Amino acid sequence: MLYLWLKALHVIAIIAWMAGMLYLPRLFVYHCDAPKGSIQSETFKIMERRLLKAIINPAMIATWLIGLYLVWDGGWYLSGWLHAKVALVVIMSAVHGVYVRRLKEFAADKNTRPAKYYRILNEVPTVLMIGIVILVIVKPF
Repeated sequence: MLYLWLKALHVIAIIAWMAGMLYLPRLFVYHCDAPKGSIQSETFKIMERRLLKAIINPAMIATWLIGLYLVWDGGWYLSGWLHAKVALVVIMSAVHGVYVRRLKEFAADKNTRPAKYYRILNEVPTVLMIGIVILVIVKPF
């Protein structure tokens, strides 16, 4: 029964992580249009920081910790589909790191990237999520 509860918590953490990973770059898109030092820019900085610290970071940590336990407890560590899934989750974590760097640039008023960059970056988690879900549900290998 513990395994099922942890699996439910894992899915909840993933949903929270993905929600943040999809919303943060949208905030960056709008932040690009805000004049540096404006009230609007400062509001975006607060929203971005709170989203990262209160939702995205804790959700990513919970996803990893619970996921690793589920792998161990379920004996999945030799499965090929899991190796592919972990590779995609590592890439998702790297994208998370890119978001952190971009947030720091906005916080210091040093963003030099256009809104189009963030629109494209916003699609990366979606593509990764599709691959991850297919691997987990279908287990093709």
